[in-house]
Amino acid sequence: MPSPLLDFYQKAILDRPLRAIIAVIAITSAMAMGLPNFKLDASADSLTLEHDDDLNFFREVVQRYGSDNFLIVTFSPKQGDLFDQQNLDTLAALKADLSDIDGVEGMLSMLDVPLLYSPKIGIADLKEQLNTLMSEGVDQQAAKQEFLNSPIYKDVLLSPDGQTTGVLATLALDRQYLDLVTQRDALRLIRDTEGLTAEQDTELANVSQQFLDYRTEKAAQDHERVAQVRALMDTYRDRATIFLGGPDMITADMVDFIKNDLMVFGTGILLFIIATLALIFRKLRWVILPLATCTFCLVTILGFLSWIDWRLTVISSNFVSLLLIITLALCIHLIVRYRELQAESPEADQRQLVTSTVTSMAKPCLYTVLTTIVAFTSLVVSNIRPVIDFGWMMTMGISLALIMAFIVIPAGMMLFGKGTAAASKDNSAVFTTKFAKFTEHYGSLVLLIAATLAALSAYGISRLEVENRFIDYFRSDTEIYQGMEIIDTTLGGTTPLDIILQAPTFAALPVAVESEASEYDEYEEDDYGESEYGDEYAEDEYGEEDAIEDNSSLKDSYWFSSAGLADLSKLQDFLEAQPEIGKVSSLVQIYQVATDLSGHKLNDFELAFMRQSLGDEIYQQMVAPFLLVDIDEARIQLRAMETAGLRRADLLAKINDFAVNDVGIAQSDIRYTGLLVLYNNMLQSLYKSQILTLGAVFIGIMLMFLVLFRSLKISLIAMLPNFLAAGVVLGGMGLFAIPLDMMTITIAAITVGIGVDHSIHYITRFRREFAVQNNYLASMHRAHASIGQALFYTAITIIVGFSILALSNFIPSIYFGLLTGLAMTAALLGSMTLLPKLILMAQPFGEETIPDSQASSGQ
Repeated sequence: MPSPLLDFYQKAILDRPLRAIIAVIAITSAMAMGLPNFKLDASADSLTLEHDDDLNFFREVVQRYGSDNFLIVTFSPKQGDLFDQQNLDTLAALKADLSDIDGVEGMLSMLDVPLLYSPKIGIADLKEQLNTLMSEGVDQQAAKQEFLNSPIYKDVLLSPDGQTTGVLATLALDRQYLDLVTQRDALRLIRDTEGLTAEQDTELANVSQQFLDYRTEKAAQDHERVAQVRALMDTYRDRATIFLGGPDMITADMVDFIKNDLMVFGTGILLFIIATLALIFRKLRWVILPLATCTFCLVTILGFLSWIDWRLTVISSNFVSLLLIITLALCIHLIVRYRELQAESPEADQRQLVTSTVTSMAKPCLYTVLTTIVAFTSLVVSNIRPVIDFGWMMTMGISLALIMAFIVIPAGMMLFGKGTAAASKDNSAVFTTKFAKFTEHYGSLVLLIAATLAALSAYGISRLEVENRFIDYFRSDTEIYQGMEIIDTTLGGTTPLDIILQAPTFAALPVAVESEASEYDEYEEDDYGESEYGDEYAEDEYGEEDAIEDNSSLKDSYWFSSAGLADLSKLQDFLEAQPEIGKVSSLVQIYQVATDLSGHKLNDFELAFMRQSLGDEIYQQMVAPFLLVDIDEARIQLRAMETAGLRRADLLAKINDFAVNDVGIAQSDIRYTGLLVLYNNMLQSLYKSQILTLGAVFIGIMLMFLVLFRSLKISLIAMLPNFLAAGVVLGGMGLFAIPLDMMTITIAAITVGIGVDHSIHYITRFRREFAVQNNYLASMHRAHASIGQALFYTAITIIVGFSILALSNFIPSIYFGLLTGLAMTAALLGSMTLLPKLILMAQPFGEETIPDSQASSGQ
């Protein structure tokens, strides 16, 4: 530490320790006042790519076709058949109660959909008010068969066993949300590509704040709505097995998971810190000081994030446990060094001991923090918003941890006084020196094991995948999992995909109805006789002239012609044949029904008349969701099944290949959207993100090592064990088929960033010992006996601390905790064996002048 800075530090902290502690408490208290504003974010917006073009298109499609947000309640009676009147009455009561929930715009259930085959109607009846399951005189068993077999209702309203149905509550389209997020994202894109003017910068700040405020209000309303639905469901659970599904339910539960995880992790880490410090140091002061440092650091940073309204997501919720663990590791390094100096110089006064502790640890701790910051900063290149936020949060938190540790621990040492020297009960040095002996006698085995692990890791990394099941993010006993499983397996799938089709530019549209009046006259007299389009149309309330006049104003559509419907039918047949696809819906259903009801395939003229004469209810249910006549755009909606071995990228490629090469749809006329596409984009970006983050970590840390050690040889030696540790974890994931996800892509960067801390401390101490010993073997033994203790303590702290994440309800958090613990175990073993072996082989500090036989190893 430079002399002027040391003088300032001594005067500000060591000479006035109480004032320093009070200042920290004051700052922490000020930041803590923001904690009531602390917020969590589990919205879909927090789980998407930055500047994802498909996300913008998804929002456009939602605005064109209407709300895609819904809640679905599955219903399976506990007694009797679903179609027993008592169970139908219960279902009707549940539907009525759900419709009264604030924000519910529409309801869809098997109780109120129009029946087309119970009994079978004529095509002209499509314009009339049709019967429903609850209409008087309806044959309920015939309706059941219709729900099971109708091309429109199959796999939507009723499970194959006929015992489970769903009540779909469509939520109102939130145009204010879409307007605000569109404005914000447009300005963000300009900012990141061209740069903003001062006026645009102000506008972005205002729009961003408006969006945050509105989203906060909306999230509270959505959460309350889900709570109301659940409370309502509880009143029916004695009569039916009921589960809730839908995006808002998942968001609400994810927020609850985060809150629960924060509570569990916070409590678990707190107890762990107390137990660890008591076990290692066996003195109250060494429990109080690190605990206070961790508390001050965490409250200050969380308070700051609350003041600026920066919210924790599912990913960044691990920020709390990580920060506590890293802060504790810094505290342990300082305390171990102080105790070591006290044991070496028991006659030294307290100020001298604390000053020596600070000066000897300042440089290695600064560089360990900087390298860890580099690791977390590298996450900002991932292009995944929650991962980016996690990186920046950790960067700020670790910087604060360094400042807090070098204020609270030294000031606390001055306040507590010197005390007695460290007792001889600590046997960790004996344990760590065993690694030194193993490296000395079995160095070749260390290299062989390292080479074998490197080869296995390379093979495992080549097998890494990003495909995973969203349902597997949750424990099987959670309602999210159980509800998704039932909907997936019995009601047509859970993951929506929309295929948007534009009419081909060369398409010959059907001839306008008005020019076909003479053909219409002939049609009345042809061999169909008094068919659906003959006398019935002539005699109904429209009249012949009215029908022709109305249809003359009807805009033509390629997709509602025989050619367009043939293309749609061919594509839909292919989609329905795919095992991972559940329900497929499009204009094809109304075409199939009309063909079946009329007894023949309809020509363009008949199709035009049918579209004109459809009743509003039928049109809104069977045509409007799949056709925009003004721009002649068709939509095919499907739901993929997570439980059927879904591989999103392969499925999209397979669909696109068939649509373009077999159906003949131009690539420019087809586009895909929906949650399946957005989630797949995020998953497919993980490979690139992993490479970019590791590359950024390597370059950043390598540059820092060159500055710190001023030697390329030493820098490479310091890097190798940690990259091997990261490789072991990534390779293990590949070998055991654990896919990359938004959390596990951070493990490699974290492993290297935290693992190099061990290398910095070990190499710094090794070089210091070598300057005295002038013998590599003796220096290794002394380094293991001294700094090895701190490395062992901090590594065990980190390993066990991360393992607490196994208590989470969110499976990626469990993987994150256990895999990071494994990585840190590998990093510790690498620092204790491979790193010293590489130093012994390369001799990067110059030639030794004292032979092994004369050197004092300190064993």
